[in-house]
Amino acid sequence: MAGRRTLGRRFGWLWAAYAVSAYGTGFGFGAFPLIAILVLHSGPAQVAALAASGRAVGALVAVPLGPWVEFRRKRPVMVAMDLTRFAALMSIPGAFALGLLSFAQLLVVSVVVAAADIAFKAASGAYLKALVPPEDLLVANGRFESTTWTATTVGPPLGGAAIGLFGPVTTVLADAVSYLLSALGIRAIGGAEPHPARTAPATAPATAPATAPTTTPATPPATPRTGTPRLRAGDLLEGWRYLLAHPALRPLFLNTIVVNGLIMASEPLMAVLLLGRLGFAPWQYGLVFASPCIGGLVGSRMAPGLVARFGQRRVLRSSGVLRACWPVGLAFVRPGAPGIVLIVIVQLGLVTCIGVFNPVLATYRLNHTEPDRIARTLSAWSISSSATIAALTAAWGLLAAATSPRTAIAAAGVLLLATPLLLPRRETADEAAVPGPRPAAEELPPQRIG
Repeated sequence: MAGRRTLGRRFGWLWAAYAVSAYGTGFGFGAFPLIAILVLHSGPAQVAALAASGRAVGALVAVPLGPWVEFRRKRPVMVAMDLTRFAALMSIPGAFALGLLSFAQLLVVSVVVAAADIAFKAASGAYLKALVPPEDLLVANGRFESTTWTATTVGPPLGGAAIGLFGPVTTVLADAVSYLLSALGIRAIGGAEPHPARTAPATAPATAPATAPTTTPATPPATPRTGTPRLRAGDLLEGWRYLLAHPALRPLFLNTIVVNGLIMASEPLMAVLLLGRLGFAPWQYGLVFASPCIGGLVGSRMAPGLVARFGQRRVLRSSGVLRACWPVGLAFVRPGAPGIVLIVIVQLGLVTCIGVFNPVLATYRLNHTEPDRIARTLSAWSISSSATIAALTAAWGLLAAATSPRTAIAAAGVLLLATPLLLPRRETADEAAVPGPRPAAEELPPQRIG
């Protein structure tokens, strides 16, 4: 059997840092809703408000972070965001130990973490494009995606057991430490990183954007004191202008933020339904959402082979359509073993499709974005996604309070069935001119799937 393609020592450190952070996040899956429900005895409207407010305000705070990240070296930004998340999360077990934990503190921490998440994703996307050759981007993104789903498979059941044994804030503490370890891993990558350079603004690509160079050209810094160009008012909106004017990225952008918003709007309501009204134990809640994540691992491992055989556009559209068909089934969950089986089946289908879609989308997005606009474009994408999730989560919390969590979950599932209409239907000039990379066949030996 052919060996796996190596992407170098520096990518290895980046992947290791991502892995430890992903496992910490998986271990802390649903920690805030659990603390709100089990410790602060919050209802569905408050749990939805917690999820919505953190994302909404975090997205607002992150608006200037996109251009700020664009004109700075990316690795120090990633380290700073990891340390910020570590400090914010560590405040929760500290306050809990002193008997001072409050709903307001959960809101503040969720805002800080949400804003830092957006800045980190923008910096890491730009850093990855400079670190990995274009033909290896799908392989790299596939490895990140498979790591995410592996961590999500293992983490939540262990987190649920830890909550039962050691208390409700245990997983938050572990998640915080994972960010500290991630910062150390990113720091260990080493190597020189040139100063980003400002180029003339562009609202839309006149022709297909160039594929990524392996490094960003080093030019003299525009601001001698800081070594980075000054931010301009137009930089704040550049990411959105670029996305909305780009014929290949615009439909995927609109589809993705709506789908993510509708899926995530149901998450706190599922916590209320399962942990409250249906009487699931925390370990059962973690198990039914963790065990199907093996499908995400399978999907992410299948993605390079599917792209090599069918092409990026067809894989994006097919997996994008299929991922919208599953969540409506969650409205029919019942107590006990039948409910567990139903959730596992629905989640397995959903996350397998997402596992295929996500790395292909991430690679497609990097290939179709100009190197000097990556951070702003990714920030605009993440901010829009967070704001949409926040708005829909708040709306669905109100809907659940007015009707029931089950009714709100069903409404989200029905609306998701219409989202494939937002996917691109025809190949654009950019897609024809910038074909997706073709990974080597040995990267996905059939016997290694799953």
